[in-house]
Amino acid sequence: MDVRIEESWKQRLAAEFEKDYFIKLTEFVRSEYMRTTIYPPAKLIFNAFDHCPFDRVKVVIIGQDPYHGPGQAHGLCFSVNEGVPNPPSLQNIFKEIQSDLGKPLPPNGDLTRWANQGVLLLNATLTVQAHQAGSHQRKGWETFTDAAIRVLAEKREHIVFILWGAYAQKKGAFINRNKHLVLTSAHPSPLSAYNGFFGNKHFSRANEYLAAHGEAEIEW
Repeated sequence: MDVRIEESWKQRLAAEFEKDYFIKLTEFVRSEYMRTTIYPPAKLIFNAFDHCPFDRVKVVIIGQDPYHGPGQAHGLCFSVNEGVPNPPSLQNIFKEIQSDLGKPLPPNGDLTRWANQGVLLLNATLTVQAHQAGSHQRKGWETFTDAAIRVLAEKREHIVFILWGAYAQKKGAFINRNKHLVLTSAHPSPLSAYNGFFGNKHFSRANEYLAAHGEAEIEW
């Protein structure tokens, strides 16, 4: 099956595209885009991969679902298009960066600048129906994104995996902690940010680990 995704990922995930679950998932997603409003725009479904070729991934941040409001989702977890107000979780992420690294709050919530530095901003589910959180969960996306995380964890070394909240931690449970740095804490959502997200210092810890392994730090 021809999937429009960055070439190095296409090669690593080629086997997935031929599996029954992915063929069914593709049929489901296509029919949904024809039937109703789905986010992100179809050409941005694999945006996280397209900005972050396999060999350039330094950090992986795992989200759950794309944003389901107009103009928000563009294929990078936690990120919104420029000009869209920052959702609460993203505001809290920026607050933690400010307190951890002393950096000012950025002018917008578009995290493409992170993706271009090697931060894979990967949602577990890559599409969603407008205003229907979780509507495309358990359709096959989770199996596909598990495969992407697995191939990174197995074929690469010294990647920082950032897992916020129980869902992401479960999804990254199999990652070898001897080969990679796995950072876990509460989720940045307003419901849980004060239970251990604030003060986790994940951004400075990620940079310290990258520097210790000869990689350029991320400009958060």
